[in-house]
Amino acid sequence: MVNTIADLQIGEKAFIEKLCLDNIPLKLLEMGCLPGKEVKLIQRAPMRDPLYIKVNGSYLAIRKETAEKIIVVLAK
Repeated sequence: MVNTIADLQIGEKAFIEKLCLDNIPLKLLEMGCLPGKEVKLIQRAPMRDPLYIKVNGSYLAIRKETAEKIIVVLAK
């Protein structure tokens, strides 16, 4: 069961359900990484960190540590 962005497989889409605002960089929030938005895992770095995602029409690289704090629901 997918719980966070870090749990997604390459190519999988999910919707952000909730995030802990205290642990998420403000820049991610400004770029649209907000509850209800669709997120897709595009690629992982060779050591599985960082993760390259698409959210709200933007492509972002985020640390696995941050991705583990963003709760998602798998898109059907």
